[in-house]
Amino acid sequence: MSNLSSGESSSQCPPDKIIFDHERGEYICEETGEVIEERVVDQGPEWRAFTAEEKEKRSRVGSPLNNTVHDRGLSTVIDWKDKDSTGKSLEPKKRLEILRWRKWQIRARIQSSVDRNLAQAMNELERIGNQLGVPKSVKDEASVIYRKAVEKGLVRGRSIESVVAAAIYAACRRMKIARTLDEIAVYTKANRKEVARCYRLLLKELTIDVPVSDPVDYVTRIAALLQLSGATIKTSVEILNKAKEKGLTAGKDPAGLAAAAVYIAALLNDERKTQKEIASVAGVTEVTVRNRYKELLQQLKLELPPQ
Repeated sequence: MSNLSSGESSSQCPPDKIIFDHERGEYICEETGEVIEERVVDQGPEWRAFTAEEKEKRSRVGSPLNNTVHDRGLSTVIDWKDKDSTGKSLEPKKRLEILRWRKWQIRARIQSSVDRNLAQAMNELERIGNQLGVPKSVKDEASVIYRKAVEKGLVRGRSIESVVAAAIYAACRRMKIARTLDEIAVYTKANRKEVARCYRLLLKELTIDVPVSDPVDYVTRIAALLQLSGATIKTSVEILNKAKEKGLTAGKDPAGLAAAAVYIAALLNDERKTQKEIASVAGVTEVTVRNRYKELLQQLKLELPPQ
């Protein structure tokens, strides 16, 4: 018997009375005959097996595709191990032979100029992504964006590193991960201006849908790096939501607004941090924090405890 996940139906039928009709693809209540859900897609294999051996023989599975590898992980790799299948050490002559196999196998994997470009780019993407500490979902999204750029010929004549950095920034924006262009440019040889130029090119040529940066996305990261409490994070978000309602966030740097909101919230919750500390973590200047702080206090009419 298959169970429906909570929230899929408003039926009052007890969960233990719901059965799945495989022929019709429907969830049905045994007591009332009510069809809870219909046209359910079967996620299982199209074949049947009656023994363990038959199941293993018919199964067609393997490791999942990995977009952060230039060949998506579809090819095999000859390892460096100097032992055979039984665990015995190989003779020196055999070891040299296997090293030659490995060398030619690596050359066979990277044949065309596109393969060479992707191999170098994916290594750069992995390096920058690890240094930024972004999750794998962002690196996967960035690799998809970069592959589209290669297909359209946007990489030709441009620094691979700059386009990879721009793809990571676009992926961060799409996944709502708070990372600024300045932070990403630190880990590349290209300057911020070059990365920004490549980012604008990707948006224009690939028609990538990138949401507007929300200052709230930056709050959690700033507060975590400063080891602030959950109450301060909550207060910061409330301040930013009020500012958004009054139209104070339009045209302002989201990182600067988030830094100012965190500074105010920290003061309100008696977790004092200096503007310099917050500006350093947020990647903005003290002047920006001070200006946004004064604007928020004045426009939202906030009262701070005596300092």
